[in-house]
Amino acid sequence: MSLFKEELKVINIGLKGFYEDLKKVGAKVVHVDWKPPLGGSKVAAILDRLEELKVDIETANEEAVKKILSAQPTLVGIAKAIDVVPGMKKNLILHAGPPITWNRMSGPLKGAVIGGLIYEGLAKNEEEAVKLVESGEIEFDPWHHHDGVGPMAGVATASMPVFIVENTTFGVKAYCTMNEGLGKVLRYGAYSQDVIDRLKWMEEVLYPVLAETLKLKGPINLKNLITQALQMGDECHNRNRAATSLFIREIAPALLDTSFSNKEKKQVLEFINSNDHFFLNLSMPAAKASLMPAEGTKGSTVVT
Repeated sequence: MSLFKEELKVINIGLKGFYEDLKKVGAKVVHVDWKPPLGGSKVAAILDRLEELKVDIETANEEAVKKILSAQPTLVGIAKAIDVVPGMKKNLILHAGPPITWNRMSGPLKGAVIGGLIYEGLAKNEEEAVKLVESGEIEFDPWHHHDGVGPMAGVATASMPVFIVENTTFGVKAYCTMNEGLGKVLRYGAYSQDVIDRLKWMEEVLYPVLAETLKLKGPINLKNLITQALQMGDECHNRNRAATSLFIREIAPALLDTSFSNKEKKQVLEFINSNDHFFLNLSMPAAKASLMPAEGTKGSTVVT
C-alpha cells in the first residue's frame, strides 16, 4: 500500500490521450510512442488482401438479414428420417454439434448412440452397440450437414420420425425429431427399456396420428405461433408452454377427425399436453429453415 503514499511517476504506453490528461493534473509522466505489432508479414498480407477485396459488409449483412426476416417456416409434414432427410442411410447416425468421432463423444452422446442402435434393432444391448460402433460399420455426421437440427445430445436414426419444416419463401426444408419429454430420455443419454418403449410408441402411434392430422389440417405457419408464444412469455427454448398450447389448438380439430381409435387420439393429446417442451423440436427446425437461405451470402458476417 506504500505506492499510494509516494509520488507517482507514470510511464504511458500507447494512447497519448492518457499522457495528456495526466500532464494537465501535474503528474510526472513520460510518453512512449508504441503500437502493438501486426504479428508478422502473414497478418499484414491478410489485411492487405481484405483491403483489396473492398467487400461492402454492411450491404451484404443487410441482404442476409432481409432473407432471414422474410422467412416463413411452415410445418408441412412428418415422415421417417430415411425417407426425407438428405443423405440419410440405415447405418448413419446424425448428432447435434460439429463433427466428432466415437472416442471423443461425451457420455450423454455415447448413451444416445447406444440407445439409437438398440431402438433400430441393430444391437440388443450396450455391449453389442459399442462393439458395432467400434467395428466401423456405423457412420456419424452432424445434423447440420443434412439440413436438420438435434436438441441436446439427441441423435437421429433411420426409422425415427422427423418434422418437415419448409421455409415457403425460399423452398428450403429443415428436419428434426419429435420431443420425448423431460427426465430419462434419449437426448440426455438414457437408453433403458422404458426409453426405447417410448420411442417405439412415438414411431408406431404418435407419428402416424400426427401424419394423418397434418394431411387433414394442412400446413401450419410456425412463425405465427412463435410470434404469439413470445408475447405470452415463451422464449421457445427452455419455456415452450404457450407455444405447445397453441400447437395443440391448431391440430386438435383435425386430430379428432383422423381414422385412429379414440384411445390412440387420447394418448397423443395427453402426451403432447403433458410435455411443455413438445414445441421445442418445431422451433428449432423453424430457426434452421429461416437461416438456411442466408448461408453463403457473399461478404456477410452474419453467422447462419
